[in-house]
Amino acid sequence: MTSTTVRRVTLSIAVVTALTGVAACGTSGSSGGSDKSGKDSGRTVNMSPVAALRNAEKSTDEAESAKVRSTTTIGSVMGMSADGALSWGDGLTGNLTITYTGGTMAESMRKLGSSSMEARYLPDAYYAKMSDKFAQQAGGKHWIRYDYDALAKLGGGSGAFMKDQMQNTTPNQSVKLLLASGDVKKVGEEKVSGENATHYAGTANVADLAGKSSNLSAKQMDDLKKQLTQAGVTTETVDIWVNDQNLLVKAIVKADMAAGKMTQTAYYSDYGTKVSAEKPPASDTRDFTDLMKSTGTVGSGAGSVGSGTGS
Repeated sequence: MTSTTVRRVTLSIAVVTALTGVAACGTSGSSGGSDKSGKDSGRTVNMSPVAALRNAEKSTDEAESAKVRSTTTIGSVMGMSADGALSWGDGLTGNLTITYTGGTMAESMRKLGSSSMEARYLPDAYYAKMSDKFAQQAGGKHWIRYDYDALAKLGGGSGAFMKDQMQNTTPNQSVKLLLASGDVKKVGEEKVSGENATHYAGTANVADLAGKSSNLSAKQMDDLKKQLTQAGVTTETVDIWVNDQNLLVKAIVKADMAAGKMTQTAYYSDYGTKVSAEKPPASDTRDFTDLMKSTGTVGSGAGSVGSGTGS
């Protein structure tokens, strides 16, 4: 194993974390299109798909926490599963166990001694716990700290993109994307994890987003289009399932990207669950930017998934 492998995996974790946020389509702030009538409990049978999704976006946002399990693939770059809980009431907080199951990312992780890691979200930074073998190459430190403000300073605009995606990966973002698509259809009633849910679907073409009447503000639409373009996304298809409490219980997002086709399936449950995440000990933590400098990289070109993978 060489410092090149350490450098590539360190960068890949940031890029892949951001890109999986694209599947949830992280746009900061509320949608501005939520129904303010207060009629947020229970579904209305004759409600239009757009009105139903406005209620779902608002209710899911206000729930403030949930358990999450998901699978994600991005071309030949990676296959990944995640399981844990997230809270978004006062900045994104939570813990996920992430396992890389395939692709070049999994190969690189295996070279570093483990195909899985613990991911910890705190309002100011994202932390990734690596293997003992990785720590041997990183000054004895197991945790990598990705400070959001430091990420934003990376070149080419990719840093701001990664900061936003890593800070704003919450369940209701996929609902926002469906609203942004201007192409919302009610598919039907189905069962998800044993409970009744309504299935909605749509397709978002990034090139056409700015011209859509989307139920999002002009600024949110501009931000959304910019983020997707930076990730190399051309189109996204979104399927979501909403339960009787107007809460998102399942989402499938498929995107055509520069790095290959991305597919993410996520399940959400136990809304309102208690979530806590502690900052890892400083004595066992290495800052992302410091680690990149020590291995000969200052962080340019971080926006390409391909630049972050390999051996």
